[in-house]
Amino acid sequence: MPAVAMTDHGNMFGAIEFYQACQKARVKPILGCEIYLCPTVKEEKKEIPGRKRNCHMTLLAETNEGWQNLTKLVTVGHLEGMYYGKPRVDRGDLRKFAKGIICLTGCISGPVNEWLLAGDPIKAAETLQELIDIFGKENVYVEIHNHSLGPQLQVLPKLIELARDFGLKTVAANDVHFLHRSDHEAHDALICIGTGKQLIDENRMRYTPEVYFKTAEEMRDIFADVPEACDATLEIAERCNVTLKLDPSSSEKYPQFGTPDGSPREEYFRKLCFEGLERRYGMEKAADPEVVARLDYEINTINHLGFASYFLITADFIQWARDHDIPVGPGRGSAAGSLVAYTMGITDICPLRFGLLFERFLNPERVSPPDVDIDFCQSRRGEVIEYVREKYGRRSVSQIITYGTLGAKSVLRDVARVMGVSYGEADRIAKMIEAKPGVTLEKEWKEKAELRELVDSSTTYHELWDYALKLEGLVRNTGVHAAGVVIGDRPLDEHVPLTVGNEGEVVTQFDMGAITYVGLLKMDFLGLKNLTVIHDAESHIRKKIPGFRVADAPLDDAKTFEILNRGETMGVFQLESGGMVETCRKYGIEKIEDIIDLLALYRPGAMQFIDQMIEVKKGRTKLTFEHPLLEQVSGSTYGIMIYQEQVQNAAKLLAGYTLGGADLLRRAMGKKNPEEMAKQRAVFVEGCEKTNGISEKLANAIFNKIEMFAGYGFNKSHSACYGHISYWTAYLKANHSVEFMAALLSNEINNTDKISVFVAECHRMKIEILPPDLNKSGQRFLPETTPSGAAAIRYGLAAIKNCGEGAMVIAIEEREKNGPFLSLEDLANRLDSRVINKRILETLVKAGALDWVGETRANMFVRLESVVAASSSLQKDRAAGQVSLFDSIDFAPPAAPTKRSEMMEEWPKDERLAHEKELLGFYVTGHPLDKFRGLLDSDKFNKIGLIDEIDTSNPKARFPFAGMIRTVEAKTTKSGKPFGVLTIEDFTGSTELVMWGESFVPARDKGMLEAGKIIKCKAAIQVDDRTGSRRLTGYEIDELKPRKAAKNDNGPVELTLWTTRHGEHDLQDIRHIIAGYPGKVPVHLHFHNSSGKRCTVELPELYQVKRSDELLQALEKWIDD
Repeated sequence: MPAVAMTDHGNMFGAIEFYQACQKARVKPILGCEIYLCPTVKEEKKEIPGRKRNCHMTLLAETNEGWQNLTKLVTVGHLEGMYYGKPRVDRGDLRKFAKGIICLTGCISGPVNEWLLAGDPIKAAETLQELIDIFGKENVYVEIHNHSLGPQLQVLPKLIELARDFGLKTVAANDVHFLHRSDHEAHDALICIGTGKQLIDENRMRYTPEVYFKTAEEMRDIFADVPEACDATLEIAERCNVTLKLDPSSSEKYPQFGTPDGSPREEYFRKLCFEGLERRYGMEKAADPEVVARLDYEINTINHLGFASYFLITADFIQWARDHDIPVGPGRGSAAGSLVAYTMGITDICPLRFGLLFERFLNPERVSPPDVDIDFCQSRRGEVIEYVREKYGRRSVSQIITYGTLGAKSVLRDVARVMGVSYGEADRIAKMIEAKPGVTLEKEWKEKAELRELVDSSTTYHELWDYALKLEGLVRNTGVHAAGVVIGDRPLDEHVPLTVGNEGEVVTQFDMGAITYVGLLKMDFLGLKNLTVIHDAESHIRKKIPGFRVADAPLDDAKTFEILNRGETMGVFQLESGGMVETCRKYGIEKIEDIIDLLALYRPGAMQFIDQMIEVKKGRTKLTFEHPLLEQVSGSTYGIMIYQEQVQNAAKLLAGYTLGGADLLRRAMGKKNPEEMAKQRAVFVEGCEKTNGISEKLANAIFNKIEMFAGYGFNKSHSACYGHISYWTAYLKANHSVEFMAALLSNEINNTDKISVFVAECHRMKIEILPPDLNKSGQRFLPETTPSGAAAIRYGLAAIKNCGEGAMVIAIEEREKNGPFLSLEDLANRLDSRVINKRILETLVKAGALDWVGETRANMFVRLESVVAASSSLQKDRAAGQVSLFDSIDFAPPAAPTKRSEMMEEWPKDERLAHEKELLGFYVTGHPLDKFRGLLDSDKFNKIGLIDEIDTSNPKARFPFAGMIRTVEAKTTKSGKPFGVLTIEDFTGSTELVMWGESFVPARDKGMLEAGKIIKCKAAIQVDDRTGSRRLTGYEIDELKPRKAAKNDNGPVELTLWTTRHGEHDLQDIRHIIAGYPGKVPVHLHFHNSSGKRCTVELPELYQVKRSDELLQALEKWIDD
């Protein structure tokens, strides 16, 4: 087979992969596309009676110019001609981009066949003449097919006749949808997966078994009557000679950065670098010969490789982002190893201080394009992409396509569905396949006898497995790369075909790998929420410390390391997981380098070295090195080479490698290619002897050690960048906790579950969360100082479920413009009832955001109907210009009650709390455990927050605990036995409680194990020998019932005040009321805040009262139910 063509329907997604595969197999690639041709013009997107929505036509690129024209034509179809999911082009487009293209008249769905099948040979002839006019007679071939299908056999003689009449050649073609005839049934399953049908469905898309890849002999046999049609395929193959330049190291397609001063680009680049060097290091260090030499070396390398524009473009949009107050990360990936990137402000991590290598980023001995990934604030990343589009041209900037494939697990489930296999059966097979990268069905089949046994037990399962095996890895859909952006030197459709993403964005038809080979400049614009958190926290802090930047904070802050070593890492970037918390505690973080090291180590494989490093760090194990030079390389990481850069340095110091050569060694070790490794070993051993006189035996031993570490080595540049973000978030939490937690909460504004977790953390940190208040709250969570001077956080209005950000923005704008709202009526009248409707007002009442009105929530809820109706009528008439001086009186709802006795009785406490938990994620005006407070505060139960203080010397001891279930997670052991992991909380804290089957199952079946249930239990406490952390295992679970309070008419009058709801005016009102009932009964005031703190004050004898129903009714507002 001398040549093969690929002509996908309407797209060229696979063109580069196809071209490379052909070259590898020494077969000529013919690049083409089966386009969709619309009946009139592509702008006319409507049904035309008697015509098809589109016809198919095969176009092949004859020359490089033809390839460019085909690329533009396909792009036009996707960007301008999409109709019913098909990217159509019209005849005007064909005329514009016809040069260098060979046209085949199409399959049975082609434009000529459309008229032949309709019985109109004259129109068919006119259509063929039109194609000749567009492409030229020598470039049009009449395409004939024969899959033994009726319509094909009907038009075949007519097509041959038309070709003869017009003096054209016929060309034999064959639709190819699968490789072998035996693949037909698997392909049928694939069609069903794509169309959502089942194999047994009658009315669905089907293909004949004949659309497989036929041999030349089979084709000549089929077209024995027209042998010249097969000869024409060889003629076309001879004519098509497209050569693609696929060079990932080329920069010729990069946009050229225009220098502001008109100087040569390379000179301007050098100037910026040395200006940045002074800015970063000051005059003295910037003149250090070693520093200057490194910068000079990097600049020369970049200029020599033609990548100056790349750095100038990157620095430009990063600076634009900073100028527009868009948070930018300190760096990401290997780019942080470049001093040039640091001096230009592309990265913010000093490569000299952290020992980062330029050659890990850009190796002059193995040229590959620079790859700078940039983290931006997640919510404003789009603004930076838009700036780049505006600067370099909208058609010159695009996002990148991704291809979703049928993975090992998913293909089994998909095939099972179309075959009608039950979910349970499919799930049983799919669960045997491991869910991890690199897993294939073939590999799982070889390794798992139980899988083979199950599949072999049923012919249906065998059929399912065979189909899945053939379909695994095929592309099932397209998506848009989360971060990838391409920037071209001209409109991108001159280099690659384009399409449209699900949200209308322009996307390349080539994926990230193909884009790299084409030689286009690509970058990753990533969104990182933590940068937004840092930015918001800095904004809050600047109100008290002008000019504050966490990047200027010292990197040796003791308070920061203390919270990490205590495991208080919630909200700290990449140090939040349970395993990482324990690792921080064990490791004992003393400097930022420790954080950087742990980020590099905390991943599969490398984690095995953590304990080894701790043993050395703590002095329990003595460190020895095979050679003194290895101490220079890995002494700071306790003898473990955790970084790729250490592997490079070891090769340089021990064996005299250049850093570029050492990078090649590192890559070879990572790939584990035996031939390449044998070559590198010889070079290394020879270099060791030549450079340092190291014996062959020792050199081999060192090489083995380096090779072992190279398999786990991590990119230190990336770890250093993210280590700084971890440090900065920890620094903010340790030193500016209120501002940091307010920012953290604000960035989870739409996630009530996450808010409840962070609120619990605030309570643990003794930070009070003030409830939402329409007269005080902002859109987001804000730091606020309480009347007592304590720092607290006010709940953000946009975080209240079902309120809507837009509505709350309008409410805040009105409040700031015209002052606080004075009453429910004032609120309803001032806000547009179409935006702030009754449903939103009901939500605000339930959430307690309108408690300032002074009415019970139940009373406001009932009154809302009439209040909203009145304000709506008033607003309508006001809009119509019909409101008179007295209309506000006419439309007014019944006056609000001023006395509590006139109001509806407040909702029961449990109902109020349920509303708060649902809408806010936490309890504001109390806690479901309040009625159990006496029990929980007694000596009958241990406090969850004091578990670490319990004496565990008796391993058989069972300790009583009680609390509320926050979460329940049902799990199964490897042997299939059920167990559960509960999170329970009391007033002092929360903890996990493991319950094994014998305790879990009976309690679950009784309905006791549900979130919100109050339980008591006995628990064993296990102490982890290594970490000292404590785990609870629960037994004897039962429901906790509150104590029955004895009626005590002679006891004190108990009044409860919440700092979140009550104020000084409440104390004035209480004093005024009790003054009217003097007597001998003491009055107790219980003060609570939302973080669980409480205190009780007994009023002086002067304020003792005489108990009566009238007094208790007057004080009802403060008597806790």
